[in-house]
Amino acid sequence: MRYSNLIKIALKALANNKTRALLTMLGIIIGIMSVIVILALGSGAKESIKDQIGTMGSSDMIMIMPYMGQEGGVTQSASNMQSLKREDYESLLNDAKFLKAVSPVVTTGGQAISGSNNTPTTMYGVSPSYLGIRNINVSSGAIFGDDDVSRATKVCLLGRTVADNLFPDGEDPLGKTIRFNSTPMKVVGLLESKGASSVGQDQDDMIIAPFTTVQKRFLAINHLHSIYASTVSEEYTNEAMAEIKEILRRNHKILEGNDDDFQLMSMEEVMGTIDSVTGLLTTLLACIAGISLLVGGIGIMNIMYVSVTERIKEIGLRMSIGAKGIHILIQFLIEAVIISLLGGLIGIILGWAVSAIAGLFLDMNTVIQPSSVIISFAICTLTGIFFGWYPAKKAANLNPIDAIRYE
Repeated sequence: MRYSNLIKIALKALANNKTRALLTMLGIIIGIMSVIVILALGSGAKESIKDQIGTMGSSDMIMIMPYMGQEGGVTQSASNMQSLKREDYESLLNDAKFLKAVSPVVTTGGQAISGSNNTPTTMYGVSPSYLGIRNINVSSGAIFGDDDVSRATKVCLLGRTVADNLFPDGEDPLGKTIRFNSTPMKVVGLLESKGASSVGQDQDDMIIAPFTTVQKRFLAINHLHSIYASTVSEEYTNEAMAEIKEILRRNHKILEGNDDDFQLMSMEEVMGTIDSVTGLLTTLLACIAGISLLVGGIGIMNIMYVSVTERIKEIGLRMSIGAKGIHILIQFLIEAVIISLLGGLIGIILGWAVSAIAGLFLDMNTVIQPSSVIISFAICTLTGIFFGWYPAKKAANLNPIDAIRYE
């Protein structure tokens, strides 16, 4: 018997029971749709997080922070540790071959005041190269220079949130003098808006000033809270981190075998962690959604059992006129696979539509990977074969005479 005839017979049998076939497909449709939607949302979320993290700094950025050790049995915060000095910054700037930019960072919180307007914010003391490392642009005015750093000049750049709070009437802040706590600071530039970070922090709620100004006029310290650097190329991140470690251990006179009093973190490591976490969560959710595929497969097996029972006489008649067991087996397998594939196709279409709608509501770009569609079709085929095999085998093993006599 030709396979084309078997396919026609299978399609006719399904057409005679349209409602039952559609209800049988429902589990496959929901399962495939759920898997595709979750994978699309997971991929979209991963790209969105990467883009947001990218606003925090260049992809080749390395952060150097004091090690949060213990003093007197109390764990100290990084800002309280004093292991990083200006000499470390200068050594990295002059001796590191794999770094293209280095900036010290000191921070302090306080009240920014202009006339009758005031707002709490954070001041970042940095060098001019900090803006390039953090992918921060100046929208108007200009950044302070190295002379301002060496003379601890009282100049600053305002983030958009601070500027809007201090000058709510749209007045141009450039050239104006504000006060941070009680110290006057001249505004020499405005920063481009960056929006919220991936953790919801307002990246425009900041003031940037020379690090020497913040050290001397606000904090009265000579150590650094952290150092930011960018490598000559992203591919040299590991070499740059090894070089930084060597220079700082030499500066701090750390003996072989002793622990570092600083810690390093690269954007590459942050991205890797994000990839790992989001990938794990997406896989976990996809596996949970895939349980409905199992339920759909059981539904296929159940309905194929019913179909075999209802058509025992038909099977007996066909076998009595020459149909072989293998033909009966293939026919019922074809029915199971068609149900599964049609359900999968509808599930893929619905998954694409739901992903697009969810992306609009969540304001993110959902990414449907071609591999997820291919895997969905493969799962549908295997589901049809796996769960349709046993009922089909039962039909193929029927005795023709017993089948004809079946009531």
